[in-house]
Amino acid sequence: MPKEYRSIQEVAGPLMLIRDVEGVTYGELGEIELANGETRRCKILEIDGTNALVQLFESSAGINLSESKVRFSGHQMELGVSEDMLGRVFDGLGNPIDGGPEIIPEKRLDVNGAPMNPAARDFPSEFIQTGVSAIDGLNTLVRGQKLPIFSASGLPHAELAAQIARQAKVLGKDEKFAVVFGALGITFEESNFFVESFRETGAIDRTVVFTNLADDPAVERIATPKMALTCAEFLAFEKGMHVLVILTDITNYADALREVSAARKEVPGRRGYPGYLYTDLATMYERAGRQKGKDGSITMIPILTMPEDDKTHPIPDLTGYITEGQIILSRELNRRGITPPVDVLPSLSRLKDKGTGEGKTRADHSSTMNQLFAAYSRGKDAKELMTILGEAALTDIDLLYAKFSDEFEKRYVSQGFNANRTIEETLDLGWELLRMLPRHELKRIGDDMLDMYYDKK
Repeated sequence: MPKEYRSIQEVAGPLMLIRDVEGVTYGELGEIELANGETRRCKILEIDGTNALVQLFESSAGINLSESKVRFSGHQMELGVSEDMLGRVFDGLGNPIDGGPEIIPEKRLDVNGAPMNPAARDFPSEFIQTGVSAIDGLNTLVRGQKLPIFSASGLPHAELAAQIARQAKVLGKDEKFAVVFGALGITFEESNFFVESFRETGAIDRTVVFTNLADDPAVERIATPKMALTCAEFLAFEKGMHVLVILTDITNYADALREVSAARKEVPGRRGYPGYLYTDLATMYERAGRQKGKDGSITMIPILTMPEDDKTHPIPDLTGYITEGQIILSRELNRRGITPPVDVLPSLSRLKDKGTGEGKTRADHSSTMNQLFAAYSRGKDAKELMTILGEAALTDIDLLYAKFSDEFEKRYVSQGFNANRTIEETLDLGWELLRMLPRHELKRIGDDMLDMYYDKK
């Protein structure tokens, strides 16, 4: 029987100080029993001698200091995991909220996970097809990679996230593929949109959804990605599945960290975020990857909205350091009706070369990718020049590049949120656009490839 404490000293917002505790540890879970028998959950944030500072998962309203009792569980936050979690929807603490039965766990895992030994990591190399040309063709996602999407408020990152979750698959071998979707601090409408979108297409059968709503407590928001990643680690490394983890919105997660840090009166770092924001994000992102000797893998797409559209804001800035590239959404493309509005030039997948080529996608993938980037970049420059000097100042070839740039955005980047293009369709569309340019302009593609694809009408 856990020991009960009646020594609550003070309550300040979401924090509570308990005196004269013994044998408790950092991160341990507890529950507070109110005078009327109601219980509320809490977690130890700090131990100072015999004083414990705990954070409440629910509101502190109505807690009577002298009549309330606190019990500690003796363990950290855990998640009961099982393969039956596929197709289910949970709240941010792992409780089912879809009306289905409780999960009978195969085992209970600490949500903080165990750090992956760097020497046990395997290098990401297999291609993952998302069905989105701007990602598959130009910023290829590779199994075991961390590839964030940098968005801004009002842009359709939710639609893109749902599209990737529905469509993503590993090509070739018939391998088990699952999606773990973690929603952090989103509205009920957004949460409903994701769940309905997965249900309509049948993708829910291979998806586990963890939902933390905007009105849920900040401490639950901090726990949600840990819950999602613990479930992903179980499916990947114990059940041999290839798991795609999508977390949206990391900005809400970082804001929850800032809220808790401010309540603890910690010295703030850049923009008021705690000084350990980098470490905290890294412990989360680094749980993705592949392990030697294990079939499964965790690939991660964290999505974050950049405050004030600022790439140098601490959250996107630190995320960029830890992850292998970024997909950037553009407000200007969105205004012009390009969906998804992926800005391909500043976007980057640092591992794209590892997942392309013969046996993975197609032999012409690498060279056409480089040629499309170069042609689109030159077309954008030509359009800028046209805006300043007028169309008459451009050479015929510059006009051709400007036209290519428009067609590239309209046909290649813009495909809507329901089109699921195979990698072959994406590569063939790239060739179709490159045929707008004279053959001698395609300097980044070898003659053998040009003979095979450019001249094939």
